[in-house]
Amino acid sequence: MLEVNGLRKVYDGHGRTVEALGGISFTVESGQFVCVVGPSGCGKTTLLRILAGLLTPTSGYVKMEGEPVAVVFQEYGRSLFPWMRVRQNVELPLHSPDKRQRALDALDAVGLRDAQNAYPWQLSGGMQQRVAIARAIAYGPKVLLMDEPFAAVDAQTRAELEDLIRQVWRRLGVTLLFVTHDIDEAVYLGQRVIVLSASPTRVVEDIAIGLPAARDQLTTRGDPHFSELRAKIYGLIRSGASNDDS
Repeated sequence: MLEVNGLRKVYDGHGRTVEALGGISFTVESGQFVCVVGPSGCGKTTLLRILAGLLTPTSGYVKMEGEPVAVVFQEYGRSLFPWMRVRQNVELPLHSPDKRQRALDALDAVGLRDAQNAYPWQLSGGMQQRVAIARAIAYGPKVLLMDEPFAAVDAQTRAELEDLIRQVWRRLGVTLLFVTHDIDEAVYLGQRVIVLSASPTRVVEDIAIGLPAARDQLTTRGDPHFSELRAKIYGLIRSGASNDDS
């Protein structure tokens, strides 16, 4: 479904050249849930923006088999129009005759059908992020890209949204690439975790998680294998925090 090959991104400006991505390659099979983690400032968002077609790579390529792609960013408050009702926000990218029903189905999927006539500013932060997720899935994407979507909410809401996005993923069968700085979140959510190095970013390791498909916040996080994976990924990120080719 998704192929990333030799992806490089170099920023030039003000007499300074910065190599953000130093040649990233990986693939994601159709229907997989893959998380991406790495040191702060390693270029995770740059990678996601290239995958979404919002940035042009310096070299390398991305293949998505021509499938529709939707993106959910961290700044949900900026992505929703406060003067439009919830259903209107979800309908916004849709141009089909059945857009109303598609919007309602998407709101059903995130548990917000009853809030369809509310304004975003009347909702909590977690509910606003659910609206942003509904708008993405109403588009009918085969690939869903998420850039630290739960970073701005409290811990309890974050746990609820983590479980929600796994439910949505399993229900819709989308291919999901989820960027996060939270190691525990990556292990809890993903089937695989791709660990990136510091800039210029490369893939340090691609780890198969191997936890049961059915997960919950208490049992899964209490599994000894969960703790082993978390420790392993933490060690990889620390060792990859200085990307030295010498």
